[in-house]
Amino acid sequence: MTTIDMQRIPRHIAIIMDGNGRWAMERNLERTEGHKAGVETVRRITTECVKLGVKYLTLYTFSTENWNRPADEVSALMGLVLSSLEEEIFVKNQVRFRAIGDLNRLPDDVREGVQQLIDHTAHFERMTVVVALSYSSRWEITEAVRQIVNEVHDMQELPENILKNWKTGGIRAEDITEETISQHLATRDMPDPDLLIRTGGELRISNYLLWQIAYTELYFCDTFWPDFSEDDLHKAIADFQNRQRRFGKTEAQVETEQ
Repeated sequence: MTTIDMQRIPRHIAIIMDGNGRWAMERNLERTEGHKAGVETVRRITTECVKLGVKYLTLYTFSTENWNRPADEVSALMGLVLSSLEEEIFVKNQVRFRAIGDLNRLPDDVREGVQQLIDHTAHFERMTVVVALSYSSRWEITEAVRQIVNEVHDMQELPENILKNWKTGGIRAEDITEETISQHLATRDMPDPDLLIRTGGELRISNYLLWQIAYTELYFCDTFWPDFSEDDLHKAIADFQNRQRRFGKTEAQVETEQ
């Protein structure tokens, strides 16, 4: 088992769970069998992250681009999402469940199951599991811009005497900052990921948390998601712990601050 420093566990880990379909094809199985195996991996890795003390685990489950897959595969994936929303693993580990994405596109039964799990686990604080469903980063940023534009428009409609004493919940165009945009994203009440893991051997981000991962450490491995083990997770964390996070500063500046 890979040794890691339990005092320097990433607060927020994001994972692109790739390779389910290829895992199944290598075994002459239907692609949906790979997705089923991937659900079991989610349960194992979630439990391990709780043990390690990770506070946020964000899982890229279904992208907006995935709607373009064959209808039977999309239907099977939605069925798997619904069947995997079991409260046992969340209640047992005192884990809060959240979902981000264009949830209005989900089938009614899936959307209702998601909301029910969100409501039933809202009081847990040990860890938060965030599932990205019908999600893409470009969609998220576009939605944030729309919200900001609407708020700016609302401000312009206010009487001049109120605008002079700007204390409303609206926003002015000149006040838009990076923080303004961050506060309109789906992840606004979460820290940005410290570590992003992608399984399956691909070396790309695939429209995932593009704003949030500006200074995230990236880790890619060839292991297909269904085979991703607790030790694979430890290897990713060990690799993270061996890096120096500078956030744009020089190495000398970082060493001085330490």
